[in-house]
Amino acid sequence: METHKYSCATATETLEWIRAIIQFIKPYTFFWQSHVVNFLTHRLWEAVDEEWIDCLRKEPVECLIQIPSGIVQDHWPSSLKKFIATLSSLAFPREQADLKKLLPNMQVALLNNVITQGMNPKKRHEIEALAAVVGSVARDVETNTIIDLGAGQGYLSQVLSFEYQLSVIAIDASSHHGRVTHERAERIKKHYEAKMRKSSLGGKGVTIPRTVTCRVLSSDMLTALLNSKDGDERCQNQSTNDTCPLLLTGLHACGDLSVTMLRAFLESKEVKAVVSIGCCYNLLSEEEDNALCGFPISRGVKSTGLHLGRNSRDLACQSADRWKVMEKDASLHNFELHAFRAAFQLLLSRYFPETLSGSPTIGRQGKTLRRQQQNSRMNGLATDGCSCKPDSTNGKDEHVDTCSLFEKFSKSGLHRLNLNQPHDVDFAGIWKEAEPFVGVIGPYWSLRAALGPVLETLILLDRLLFLQEQGDSVEAIMVPIFNPNISPRNVALIAKKI
Repeated sequence: METHKYSCATATETLEWIRAIIQFIKPYTFFWQSHVVNFLTHRLWEAVDEEWIDCLRKEPVECLIQIPSGIVQDHWPSSLKKFIATLSSLAFPREQADLKKLLPNMQVALLNNVITQGMNPKKRHEIEALAAVVGSVARDVETNTIIDLGAGQGYLSQVLSFEYQLSVIAIDASSHHGRVTHERAERIKKHYEAKMRKSSLGGKGVTIPRTVTCRVLSSDMLTALLNSKDGDERCQNQSTNDTCPLLLTGLHACGDLSVTMLRAFLESKEVKAVVSIGCCYNLLSEEEDNALCGFPISRGVKSTGLHLGRNSRDLACQSADRWKVMEKDASLHNFELHAFRAAFQLLLSRYFPETLSGSPTIGRQGKTLRRQQQNSRMNGLATDGCSCKPDSTNGKDEHVDTCSLFEKFSKSGLHRLNLNQPHDVDFAGIWKEAEPFVGVIGPYWSLRAALGPVLETLILLDRLLFLQEQGDSVEAIMVPIFNPNISPRNVALIAKKI
């Protein structure tokens, strides 16, 4: 099935891609403006093509979780295959780029066990790749000073400082993170000083990142911070020029913080480049008549009048690459949890209708419930060495077990919402009402999830277009710099003033 290939090399092409996305998703607001928790209360499946639902409810879970990655089966309805193929063509490619080909001057420092202490494999992968990209871009714009925004525990700052010999200011809203960053850097410094004493660089000092605790709420605030005395102190060895060139970066800077970085990049004459990887689109501000909101920020997207809403931005955070490698049992468990949460919403609507106006959240109860299920199975095996799996010829025991799990899930949810459980709550009755539609949640969730990569593409293209709209003074590209199976939010926005 032929699909259009899009480009974002120029502002015109980027806007064409954005308009194609908006035009395609408009008829499917019942997917991207809804939330699976309301699956039963709002009877969400009724808005979906009946032929699609009838087809997919018969499909194994292994096929359903491939849908967000654009994988279809030959026997599916042609309209369904076209829907999935079009979504796939509209999503920005996520395969990790060949960074050495893209950035010929890039040098990758292989991180030792001292500097990676405390990093999990995902974080190590991200830091190793991003630090190399930042180092390359810093050389291009001839700066030695990096601002790490949303620095967290300082992993990126410390690698840039110790491995790439860059001067770094690590900014984070948490004073605790600032202390952790400083203490960790002091410990690592001893290792590098000992290493240098053994080499010909014995006389050269080792500097550690400077930590600044500040909740950056606007580009004006960030620009003022960059122009402050604290920033100037880091530039004393930079050059004899009047201004100190800076590079802004952030690994998964949350919500509006990534957008604030882009605005500061344009507004501050000292900032010559930015390397930004966003995250938490659900936390973006999206207010009408607010010129400084997190979405949209480009003139092109603003002109369309599009409003995504919280559910859509939350959907943009989902990861097709992780689902497609998910094992069958884990996939089934996730669908079961969605069914429990939708049934719990039904329970709230019956017994606590006043709570629904506040869009209640009960956190992630999946791990606890899965652990309980595993312990139950192990206890059954330990009793007499026999499996306690319900009789496949009689679904009664299986129904009772699932109903019991739903009751546990619901009681936990009520506790988290600080709601006192009435004596007359009919958990079994609620589950009996929900059960006929449980088999439809998997297909609905998978079709809705297929919109996630496209919605993320739209948000990212809006940011790219914002920079491209500045004309020839800015050069900007979007590049997937991580392995998407390891780190789903893998697209870096790299921009330089020229």
